[in-house]
Amino acid sequence: MFSHDSIRFDLLRQRAFNLRWATVPEGVIPLTAADPDFPCAPEIREAVIEYTQSGYLSYGPPEGLADFRTALQHYFLSNRQYSLPIDQLLPIDSAAFGIQVVCKSLLSPGDEALLFDPVDFLFQYCIEQAQGIPVRFPIPPGTEAVDFSRLEALITPKTKLICLCNPLNPTGKVFTREELTELGRIAVQHGIPVLSDEIWSDIVFEPHTFTSLGSLSHDISQHTITVTGFSKSYGLAGLRIGVLATENKALFQRLFETSLHQFTVHGANVLGQVAGTAALTHAQDWLRAYVAHLDRMRRLVSDRINSMKGLSTQTPEGCFVSFVNIEQTGMSSEAFQQHLLDKAKVLVVPGLSRWFGPGAEGYVRLSFATSEQVLTEALNRIEESL
Repeated sequence: MFSHDSIRFDLLRQRAFNLRWATVPEGVIPLTAADPDFPCAPEIREAVIEYTQSGYLSYGPPEGLADFRTALQHYFLSNRQYSLPIDQLLPIDSAAFGIQVVCKSLLSPGDEALLFDPVDFLFQYCIEQAQGIPVRFPIPPGTEAVDFSRLEALITPKTKLICLCNPLNPTGKVFTREELTELGRIAVQHGIPVLSDEIWSDIVFEPHTFTSLGSLSHDISQHTITVTGFSKSYGLAGLRIGVLATENKALFQRLFETSLHQFTVHGANVLGQVAGTAALTHAQDWLRAYVAHLDRMRRLVSDRINSMKGLSTQTPEGCFVSFVNIEQTGMSSEAFQQHLLDKAKVLVVPGLSRWFGPGAEGYVRLSFATSEQVLTEALNRIEESL
């Protein structure tokens, strides 16, 4: 399923946008946006085809399709040991929209929100869209345990939200149960909600294991809002489907009202929910095979990058991106990105503040959710360019 021959590059060049195949010149390999080159699972395709064959594509219920929410509830319970009320699972238009809903719900102008550095740009963007103030907490790449007492020291009377990205994009860190327990203690003690972005939670490599923050205790779950989606695990970015969930009924009501689902201004794509239901109930074998392929690719990237002069990288514990240190090349992140594009015809994401925060300077991020053949060719080109 994950061989080079399974990839339709002709279709990727027509349909894969967001800095990917449809947006780059012929001959350039894009290892950019975290979106797989492989088609989604056959079971998902079949479910969408079956649903559309009737010809009825009506409005769905504001709270989401019952089958999808039932599948979600079972998933959280069986895979995350996290018991959530079915009526407090809200299908939404992508995990990105979920982050925005949380920030809009909980932040007033001038409120502060703690977020990691580096981390995906969407957190800062959504905080600032709500006229909040992002406060960065550095978590450099590496395997050292995070000292969350340093994060606690950043809390002020204006702090209204803590943002957790687990696994952490772009470094690939998977937070330990002990680290999350300490973060949960801080949230409970200070009465601050935690936005737990778990969109990468299925992409975790042995011996590391994923722990959902809300599963740790009742007190912690009352302070946790979980956001997840289906773009990373199942390649469904174009269907715009994600999930907001919390055990806290009052928090959930605020989120639902902010979502504007009840007015049909927003709402979860019905086909996305059909696809999500099929993913959770029928595509688990596909997912396991996909993660096994990604495991091989992450080792290939780490071995090759660490053998190249001037480059180094930590083997990611989760996610399908590698965060590559380029400081020894003497180039800035932006200059190195341009060098690879000009000399190697490989496009990567530079570690600019607007993408990941100031802690990303001196790094570039590359995605390895592609075939071994494409990845090997890209790495060969990078090495030759050096």
